[in-house]
Amino acid sequence: MNALTRRGLSLATAAVLLAAVAACSEDANTPPADVPGVTAGEIVVGTHMPLTGPAAAGYSEIAPASKAYFDHVNANGGVNGRKITYKFMDDGYNPANTQTVVRKLVLEDKVFAILNGLGTPTHTGVLDFLKTNRVPDLFVASGSRSWNQPDKYPGTFGFNTDYTVEGKILATHIKATYAGKKTCFFGQDDDFGRDALVGVEQVLGAGAVVAKEKYVTSNQNVAPQIGALKAAGCEVVVLATVPGFTALSMGTAARLGFKPQWVVSNVGSDYLTLSKVLGEGKVLLEGMVGISNLPSPVDMSDPWTAAFKKIHDQYNGSAPFNGNTVYGMSVAYLFVQSLLAAGKDLTREGLIAAVEKGGFKGPGLAPFRFSKDNHAGMGGGKLTKVTAGNQEFFGPVYETDSAAGPVNEFKEERPAPTANTIPAAS
Repeated sequence: MNALTRRGLSLATAAVLLAAVAACSEDANTPPADVPGVTAGEIVVGTHMPLTGPAAAGYSEIAPASKAYFDHVNANGGVNGRKITYKFMDDGYNPANTQTVVRKLVLEDKVFAILNGLGTPTHTGVLDFLKTNRVPDLFVASGSRSWNQPDKYPGTFGFNTDYTVEGKILATHIKATYAGKKTCFFGQDDDFGRDALVGVEQVLGAGAVVAKEKYVTSNQNVAPQIGALKAAGCEVVVLATVPGFTALSMGTAARLGFKPQWVVSNVGSDYLTLSKVLGEGKVLLEGMVGISNLPSPVDMSDPWTAAFKKIHDQYNGSAPFNGNTVYGMSVAYLFVQSLLAAGKDLTREGLIAAVEKGGFKGPGLAPFRFSKDNHAGMGGGKLTKVTAGNQEFFGPVYETDSAAGPVNEFKEERPAPTANTIPAAS
């Protein structure tokens, strides 16, 4: 008999009181028992990345950069008292491997969410699995429009500007700057290349793209395609390519004596990544036009770049600091914003609802388009050009949609980062 029953309370009443006291003494952050990957002190998330293989150049640096930002957040108390554990697994940019590693992350590691899974052909193959298992699928590292299907895939959200939007912005520049020149297209043989071509042709017209070629990442011989573009008399070539194939395209063209104006999508146009791949051949990048939606990794006058560089030096200093680093940290920053918006009582459903509510602002140059009816990522970008070995922005930030809407200037200013580069709770 305990003290409560000695005071005349029935055993049933005493049990109720003891249960109430125990409940009040539990950590306020203790989640419901059925939330995978979440405890009172930890949030476990995972991803698939090409740490090796044909897309590893540059892209292998993204997840370590995200982890470095999470290490910084963890060192400052985490998110609502929870530390973030980020598990990233190598899929070699091979869709079959992607399915294996994602199944492991979900079924064995019990991750709370998949964050920033990279690649159009790779991630497409796990959409149904993640939906079936009700796993939030946040901020996919690809500009495919496949991520923006809220009715079919309610838990999937993009991060990148979609490739059709990029194509429209790049084509608008081509129309204004290279009018009358023969424009051609070389892209990846999947939604990446197809979506980018849709955007280019929306602005220029299908008949204005005089030659179209494509590649698969399993075949690194692009001489037949580049030769065909040369034979067609192409003067401007739009590339929808990952970094390794941007470099292959330019190197192959140089060997063939083909010197078009290169206009390259965001994911394949980071100068620091390409110059590392090309080595002495980096002179081939001179004049390349690209597009970006994040601050330049070399512009330390940008407060976001400077803040990320400081975190990088402390937690990821042995790796290069380039556009992929800024990208990885920007994704991680948005994920922390989303966790804070979801609140202390963290659930998968609550996280998805928080992202759909939108309103996130940070290092991105263009606005996020998140809502209940729109799961696309950023809605625009700013053009870049390589001049004398420096990749610099020019012109305004543009925004548009992936349909027939106009390409407009986006004039809203970004907020400055907080003193510790951790978003404030809303």
